[in-house]
Amino acid sequence: MPVLTRSRQPRRQRKAYFNAPLHARQKMVSAPLSPELREKYGVRSLPVRKGDKVRVMRGDFRGHEGKVVKVDLRKYRIFIDGVTIKKADGTPVFRPIHPSNVMIVELDLSDKHRKKIIERKAGVSPTKSEEPEAK
Repeated sequence: MPVLTRSRQPRRQRKAYFNAPLHARQKMVSAPLSPELREKYGVRSLPVRKGDKVRVMRGDFRGHEGKVVKVDLRKYRIFIDGVTIKKADGTPVFRPIHPSNVMIVELDLSDKHRKKIIERKAGVSPTKSEEPEAK
């Protein structure tokens, strides 16, 4: 969760979570990357976007893979192609899934800004071996 408040009180953390502005909610709708993507990009998790391919890891739809059709920032849920339930009249509707219960298996990199985000997050921080030695 992005830092909205510096409170340790659960009630104030919940308040910040439920009253968060949409630009902060975007970061909260994050999911871990698959081990292959994690190795490739050097990033552990990223915000889920429409077009990403995800695998459901928890719940009734565990194991299902599909593209993200919609991201609902107001309810902190994502909708995945193929993860549907039937209403009483028989019409299928998407089942909302919390992003913490999915794993991103394929990234939609059609947005150049997303590539920059990945590069920034995976940025190589200088280690002791890379720092110039001061004499």
